[in-house]
Amino acid sequence: MSEAVFERIREQLAADDVVLYMKGTPVFPMCGFSARVVQILSNAGIKFQSYNVLEDPELRQGLKEFANWPTFPQLYVKGELVGGCDIVTEMAQSGELEQLFAEKGVATAA
Repeated sequence: MSEAVFERIREQLAADDVVLYMKGTPVFPMCGFSARVVQILSNAGIKFQSYNVLEDPELRQGLKEFANWPTFPQLYVKGELVGGCDIVTEMAQSGELEQLFAEKGVATAA
């Protein structure tokens, strides 16, 4: 994978506090796992930037190597990988996700 892809990922992560790499878009998710994470973030009032990995095979492959995380969605907060659907769901249910956003200074619309 080219360094250019990793550089693009770093720039995307630096541009927004919360970034979701997903299949599809928040309005039209292309898999149930992506839809669930969008729902969790929306319910929490979190503003996030999303990127559709289905439209960009180079980005999709680059992210797998960048994060050493093979599946999507991938949620990042302040440039750090939080995890995929299972981890985000567990964190939302336990209150850890809300705590993480508070600790990282991520504003909620709620």
